[in-house]
Amino acid sequence: MFERPVIDPRCVLVSLDIGARDAASHAEFEELARSAGAEVVARVGGHRASPEPKYFVGTGKAEEIRAVVQEAGAGLVLVNHPLSPSQERNLEALIQCRVLDRTGLILDIFAQRARSFEGKLQVELAQLRHLATRLVRGWSHLERQKGGIGLRGPGETQLESDRRLLRARVDQLERRLVRVGRQRAQGRALRQRSAVPTVALVGYTNAGKSTLFNALAGATAYAADQLFATLDPTARQLDLGTLRVVLVDTVGFVRDLPHELVAAFRATLEETRQADLLLQVVDASDPEADLQQAAVAEVLAQIEADEIPRLMVFNKIDLVDWPAEIRRDGMGDPVAVHLSAHTGAGLEELRSAIQQYFQGRSACQWLHLAHAEGGIRARLYAAGAVRAERIEDDGWWLQVEGPPDRLAEMIRKPVDGGLAVAPATGHP
Repeated sequence: MFERPVIDPRCVLVSLDIGARDAASHAEFEELARSAGAEVVARVGGHRASPEPKYFVGTGKAEEIRAVVQEAGAGLVLVNHPLSPSQERNLEALIQCRVLDRTGLILDIFAQRARSFEGKLQVELAQLRHLATRLVRGWSHLERQKGGIGLRGPGETQLESDRRLLRARVDQLERRLVRVGRQRAQGRALRQRSAVPTVALVGYTNAGKSTLFNALAGATAYAADQLFATLDPTARQLDLGTLRVVLVDTVGFVRDLPHELVAAFRATLEETRQADLLLQVVDASDPEADLQQAAVAEVLAQIEADEIPRLMVFNKIDLVDWPAEIRRDGMGDPVAVHLSAHTGAGLEELRSAIQQYFQGRSACQWLHLAHAEGGIRARLYAAGAVRAERIEDDGWWLQVEGPPDRLAEMIRKPVDGGLAVAPATGHP
């Protein structure tokens, strides 16, 4: 196998139409390349009814790519399609430069963006799983290693040694992620036991989720006009007057999101699965918004979050001259909000829509606790469920508010040897 040179940021983009024409996919792939720091010097397009087994692109097209690379002096070829390991090796051997497919490019972007310890572990695990299928013949030019005195024999090839080391590292990363996942699960369990519901922002990458997160929660999460600007989930408490929720910003989705990433980021995406409400952020100015919504729905189905209630949020209305408003269904319930996270138009409408959603699913009642039940009182205060309190000689009267099932779990107490919910009556 040829020696790979130091990677040159100048690249040639190869994006074909397989079957139907998809101009949006070509534009998105170029934006992915720029997000990774590549300098696009040439583009190669074309049309095929189906991929070709050896080069994916066909022999004639592969020769064309080689000529374009030589003419442009590029050191990298980015292919907007998933390549098999053999197709990637065949193209590299013919073109004599590094070839990276769509999956490898997205993995590289994730590696650049990951900031937290968990995020870095998840990206490395996804990269190693992707690399595991691409070790074949990578070291075929090396002879079989020989043992010393007392160790003579066939030994192991460099390929076998690399596979063994890779498996060991993957096992180590998986064990670490299990531990990190347990810690994250403990934090989620505390929130789930509280009366504070969780609202997660989901949507296509670069739809403006982090900008909206900052505008709503007054946070300073990194936000930029680029794909996958943020990876690590961030949670902040959002005060909506009579209601408090936990707002979570999550990683953006993209079409054909690599399965390696979905698997590796399952612990992070669990934040989405455990949310009480999803705010699906859509770029209202993007002509491909419908296709992007379909891609988000596909990923939500992969992580088993497609049954969670969703409120559509159409962002960037300042670019399409839409009014800031709440759209409702026939029952009067909010189903969509038009806003601009950049200008602030529509943010109050979104806060009102979230509040209305949970008000219909929240109970407010007075609860009497004896002085000996101070532990229950402390749990209710810690969960933010207490709205008012009145102290009497025989204990406390607390006005509590929250989802009925969570309140019931927090105020359970022994009654006649069993477990029962403490009685709640009207105003004392």
